[in-house]
Amino acid sequence: MSDISLAGEAAALDAADGLAAKRAEFDLDGDVVYLDGNSLGALPRGVAGRLSEVVGREWGRLGIRSWEESGWWTAPERVGDRVGALVGAAPGQVVVGDSTSVNVFKAVVAAIRLRDTASRDEVLVDAATFPTDGYLARSAARMTGCRIRAVDAADMAREAGPRTAVALLNHVDYRTGRLHDLPGITAALRSADVRTVWDLCHSAGALPVHLDAAGADFAVGCTYKYLNGGPGAPAFLYVRRALQDRFDSPLPGWNSHADPFAMEPAYTPADGAVRGRVGTPEILSLLALDAALDVWDGVDLSAVRAKSLALTDFFLRCVAAYLPEGLVTSVTPRAHEERGSQVSLRYGPGPGPGPGPGPGPGPRPGPGSGAGDVMAALIRRGVVGDFRRPDVLRFGFTPLYTRFADAERAARVLGEVVAEAQR
Repeated sequence: MSDISLAGEAAALDAADGLAAKRAEFDLDGDVVYLDGNSLGALPRGVAGRLSEVVGREWGRLGIRSWEESGWWTAPERVGDRVGALVGAAPGQVVVGDSTSVNVFKAVVAAIRLRDTASRDEVLVDAATFPTDGYLARSAARMTGCRIRAVDAADMAREAGPRTAVALLNHVDYRTGRLHDLPGITAALRSADVRTVWDLCHSAGALPVHLDAAGADFAVGCTYKYLNGGPGAPAFLYVRRALQDRFDSPLPGWNSHADPFAMEPAYTPADGAVRGRVGTPEILSLLALDAALDVWDGVDLSAVRAKSLALTDFFLRCVAAYLPEGLVTSVTPRAHEERGSQVSLRYGPGPGPGPGPGPGPGPRPGPGSGAGDVMAALIRRGVVGDFRRPDVLRFGFTPLYTRFADAERAARVLGEVVAEAQR
């Protein structure tokens, strides 16, 4: 297919896009194609003004009075309900605060403590999990006298047995973009009396998630990717309502006490989602996230999902048209039911994707890494994706602001960069 026909098709698709107007709500560099929203979402325009108000008036003028007068004290649950609406959770089950790592630890330990018998001493972890999840699961297992076993996410239900207490899974694989069957896996594990902890970092805000309907026990996720909360934005923790009165957090801080200002030496946990708190809320970043979530007002997540799939389908077609066969291979599933909102391309010959370096502010090329050099060249030409060692180029598609023209340009420039690298 010619450049003109692909570019023309992109223009037609953008003209018919029901979400196109949302792009104007983000502060974007018009000369740059930003396809790294799966690492750090773009800046919603309303955030800067809201932060200025928080700093200048609520902190600067009201000071400590803002804990009550400006609603700071209840922000973790209020913002939690807004996030909950995007992941299929009824109000009162999500609290925002701490990092994803801290919330993984809380959830896994609490899930182990809910086991019906001490003989359930096994924690299953997704073999392809984001490294931090694995580190924390191993630490939680050591602390609770459990053993850890890594298995493929798709095999979790089959691998679970009478000794399994908890399964920790990624909804979307961060390297490949593979989407796992959250409802099906959860149902199978529940039938085996295994508690589930889902990591939603690469699905929250990218596609519909139905935590309540699926019967998930716990879920965690970050808010700086598809939810656009900003660098270091606080994460969220979901605890199914039926489990909240038995949620025994391994980090019982003063902020989750039933009467935090009583300053009692003995800990009495609060009721509901508040029990997921630990220390003082991160007010500046929490309220920046609150403002960022305004872009979701009136948005239908099914429309987001439909555009995500259309964007990634179109990008893959453009890659096939613009790049010589065999130079890149998609490691992201073609099947829609198995795909998140990113496309990961393996560049050049060699082994499959190995452990990535973790979330970072851009590509981290290894010595002599062709894929790292390609991504660096793409970024110099105004196409921003990221790189995971040893050979994976990742492109995240955020339907609220990514255009079909962006997908076409990214593939075209990738073709140019790869062609030059082959000379």
